[in-house]
Amino acid sequence: MDFKGWFRTGNGTRVEPLTVRDLYSRFVLGIRLLPDQSEAGVRAAMTRLFRRFGLPKVIRVDNGAPFGGKGALGLSRLSVWWLRLGIRVEFIRRAHPEDNAGHEQMHGVFKKEAASPPARTPQGQQARSTRWVDYYNQTRPHEALGQRAPATRYRPGSRRYPKHLPALVYPQSWPTRRVVFHGDIKWQGRFRFIGRAFVGQTVGLKPIRAGVHEVYLGQHLVGLLHQADPAGMRPAFRCSAKPTKTKKV
Repeated sequence: MDFKGWFRTGNGTRVEPLTVRDLYSRFVLGIRLLPDQSEAGVRAAMTRLFRRFGLPKVIRVDNGAPFGGKGALGLSRLSVWWLRLGIRVEFIRRAHPEDNAGHEQMHGVFKKEAASPPARTPQGQQARSTRWVDYYNQTRPHEALGQRAPATRYRPGSRRYPKHLPALVYPQSWPTRRVVFHGDIKWQGRFRFIGRAFVGQTVGLKPIRAGVHEVYLGQHLVGLLHQADPAGMRPAFRCSAKPTKTKKV
């Protein structure tokens, strides 16, 4: 998923197209025109898609907000939500947009066929975009699919979107703390910074040696707490995803 570059409709309104596509089948799950790139807007759009198509195993995104953040594992509050849903978050390499080359190519086709020139209003452009998605999925032939349409290869996910997030469960021997406003936990008499991406989450603290604890969000190691450190957690760092070659089917 990604944001296609913003543009203005005929009446001058700025729109930010959020685009979501299945990498294997090329099936476009949706294009939603948002007024900005806020976490709330993306979360609402993704909730609708999850309810319709089920939960994916992996979401691939770039490192920019609202998908990525500057703290532990490069996570944002949005991508922490995905982890809580059991979705692996795969970030492309920084400064390597070619890792999403197929998605960018789809953006170019969308712009040419559905947004040049744009509709007069955001509502009109949304309706035009939705019609284009149906054409792209059901009719438009794709060379990588043997000139077949994506709908011939796409199948919705089997995992349904839950009414409530699964509980975070830790071994009884681990202390737990809730991350409060500003991204802190109270630990050994003082506040320790964990990260704003984790506000509202309960983390588990795994003792590994005297004065040192690993910090977990569910099964994900997010950092280390050293008793001797004056401030926050030492964050864990992730590895960026390498380009994925999708086989022809």
